[in-house]
Amino acid sequence: MIKNIALIFNWFLVAVLLLGCQGTPKKAASGTAQKERPNIILLMADDQGWGDTGYNVHPHLKTPNLDAMAANGAVFERFYSASAVCSPTRGSVMTGRHPLRYGICHANCGHIKPEEITLGEMVKDLGYTTGHFGKWHLGTLTRDIVEANRGGREKYDGDYAPPWEHGFDVSFVTESKVPTWDPMITPPQSSGDVNGALKEGEPFNTSYWTGPGQIAKENLEGDDSRVIMDRAIPFIENAVKNDKPFLSIIWFHTPHLPVLAGEDDRAPYADLPEDQQHYYGVLTALDKQVGRLRDKLKELGVAESTVLFYTSDNGPEGKPVTGRRTQGLTKGLKGRKRSLHEGGIRVPGIMEWPGKIKPGTKVVTPCFTSDYFPTIANILAVDIKKNKRLYDGVDMLPIVKGEVKRRTEPMAFDFQGQAALIDNEYKIYSDDSGKRFALYNIRNDMGENNNLANEQPTKLNEMVAYWNQWKDSQEMSASGKDY
Repeated sequence: MIKNIALIFNWFLVAVLLLGCQGTPKKAASGTAQKERPNIILLMADDQGWGDTGYNVHPHLKTPNLDAMAANGAVFERFYSASAVCSPTRGSVMTGRHPLRYGICHANCGHIKPEEITLGEMVKDLGYTTGHFGKWHLGTLTRDIVEANRGGREKYDGDYAPPWEHGFDVSFVTESKVPTWDPMITPPQSSGDVNGALKEGEPFNTSYWTGPGQIAKENLEGDDSRVIMDRAIPFIENAVKNDKPFLSIIWFHTPHLPVLAGEDDRAPYADLPEDQQHYYGVLTALDKQVGRLRDKLKELGVAESTVLFYTSDNGPEGKPVTGRRTQGLTKGLKGRKRSLHEGGIRVPGIMEWPGKIKPGTKVVTPCFTSDYFPTIANILAVDIKKNKRLYDGVDMLPIVKGEVKRRTEPMAFDFQGQAALIDNEYKIYSDDSGKRFALYNIRNDMGENNNLANEQPTKLNEMVAYWNQWKDSQEMSASGKDY
C-alpha cells in the first residue's frame, strides 16, 4: 500500500515538473503577441563547435556576420543541443520535446510522427506561411527512389515523413548530409565521410526535394550554403510581398563532412594547413549567407519584426588532427559530437530581435534547443497546454530579457547509454545509462574535471532523482500515452 502511494506521488511530481515547462503563454500575450506576429527564422549549422565563431575568440576563423548578429542581440554563453547528434536535436527544435518521446534515437533512426505538433503546424494555424530549407533529417522524403541513407528502401517505408506533411508550405530539403561544395556531386575521399561505393565526380545519390516526387535540377553548383539561401530568400521576399508573416527554418549542412570550400572562401586561411583552409572556408561561406539574409531583412523593412535564432545541432565531429577535415574547436570543453560531455552538446547560440532584445546581451543561464518551441509559442500567445502533452523546454525570452535569472526546470539528456542533467550551475553525467553519476559545478568547472559526488551527495541525489522521474515520463511518452 505504501509502495503504491509513493508511486502515485512520484508520477504526480513528474507531471507538475514537466507540465510546468510549458511556461505562461497568457502572460506573453499581454506583451507583444496580441499587437504583432513577428516573422520567425531558425538558422542551424551542422556539427559546428562551441569555439567555432569569431565572437568566441577563435584563433583563425572569421565570422563577421555572426559576430554582428551576436553584437546586435543576445549571445548564450551556455546554449545546448538537446542531443549529441543531428536528428534528435532537430526533433527537439521542431516539437519542444525530447526526441526519445517519439522515437528519434540517433541519426537515421525514427521520424517525426504524425501525432507530433510541429512548429510549422503551430504557426500555420495563425496564418503564417512556412518554409523549410536545407537539411531535414527527420524522416525520408521518398518511397520510390533509392537515395540518401534510407529513402526508397522498403524497410524504411514507415519512416517517410517529409516536411510538406508536417506543416511546411515550401520545401527545399535533403534527407541527410551532402558535400558542402557541389552538393549533388561525390567529392574526393580526402573531404571525409564519403561512401566508398560512390565514385568521385559522379552523383552523390542524394537529392534536394521540393515536394512529393519533385526534385530540384537547377542551381545546385558551388557552395551549398549559398544554394540553400538562394531558395530561402525568395520565399521570404514572397511572404513580405503578400504581407504574410512567415516561419523560415534554414538548416545548413556546413560544416558536416564531406567538407570542401571554394577558393575565395579558403583564401583568408591560405597560410594554414589544407584541412583547416577547407573547414574554416565553409564556415566563412555560411557566415556570408547569414550576412546576406540579415541584409535582405533590412532591405525588405522587416528586420525589426523578425526574430532570428542561430545554433548548431551538436558539437564538432572527430578530432582536429592533420589529414582530416574535422577541425572544429570546443574551446577546452571535454568531448565532441556523440558525447553528452560539454563539448558534444554546448554549441553556439544567438537570438536577435531588434527593438525587443538589447544589443550586447549576454545570457549566462543555460538554455537548449527544446526551448525554441515554447519560446515561439509564448511570443505568439499560443497556449500549448491545450496540446495535452509533456514539453521539455521553457520560454527563453524572460531569461534573455533578464527578468528570470535562473532556469526553473533542469534540462535532461539521454543518448546511447549516456545520461545527463543540467540544473543551472550543476550538471550530472553518467556513461552507464544512469546507474552511476558524476556531479560537476559546470559554471566553475566547464572542463568537467572535478567530480563533486562525494562532497555534495544531497545535490547529487536530488538531481539523480529528477533525471529518473524525467526518464519515467519519457518512456511513458514513447509508449504513446501523450496522444
